Amino acid sequence: MEITLLQQCVFEFLGTMILVLMGDGVCAACTLNKSKAQGAGWVVITFAWGFAVMCGVFIAGPYSGAHLNPAVSVGLALAGTFPWASVAPYIAAQLLGGFLGAVLVWVFYKYHFDASSDNPDGMLCCFCTMPAIDKRGNNLFSEILATFVLVFIILAIGTSGNAAHMGDAPIGMGSLGAFPVTCLIIALGMSLGGTTGYAMNPARDLPPRLAHALLPIKGKRDSGWAYSWVPVAGPLVGGIIAAGLYLLVY
Repeated sequence: MEITLLQQCVFEFLGTMILVLMGDGVCAACTLNKSKAQGAGWVVITFAWGFAVMCGVFIAGPYSGAHLNPAVSVGLALAGTFPWASVAPYIAAQLLGGFLGAVLVWVFYKYHFDASSDNPDGMLCCFCTMPAIDKRGNNLFSEILATFVLVFIILAIGTSGNAAHMGDAPIGMGSLGAFPVTCLIIALGMSLGGTTGYAMNPARDLPPRLAHALLPIKGKRDSGWAYSWVPVAGPLVGGIIAAGLYLLVY
């Protein structure tokens, strides 16, 4: 059965929604007051983000390729493995999914957010990333490099020697398989996540940041808009560089 672009976008929306729901969910669980997981730490967050992406891949992989990330969609299009006509619809679906996922995190942890009004920075980071040290040049480089690694590995694993079974299946994080993509996200978080929180994905950062701005969160701070361009521009540039290197060496 042929899968339409609309169906692919529906699965991108659902996969990204689950990714953000579970990924931002673990940030909330480990950060907010009176949560049973409060203080669980970085290892729990990196593992849970890997599993969150895995769950998104399970949902979207067979139907859309599970890009779940505008940087992945742009990178794959530049590498010639994804049609340009599908890029804008995919990105729209991913952004909408990211927004809904963040809203659901707030609904789920509403009373814990209410109990955490003394920690406005922590509440913001339940939605989006902020740098550990605010040095925009280095922050941008961090996001570029981390996303470069992500997209380049996705492209590399999608080559015939690594994925001879691909055939006509859609290319994306789904082409890696659930376990390898989980390991990839965990490794990136543990290795390259300490500077910025490793957004690597505009859809996991910009729509949740907007949700933080719009939701009636008790005691919240500003939504960090002065920094917000970094986790958007960095991943897009990283994806473009990865696609260029892929075309050069493969």
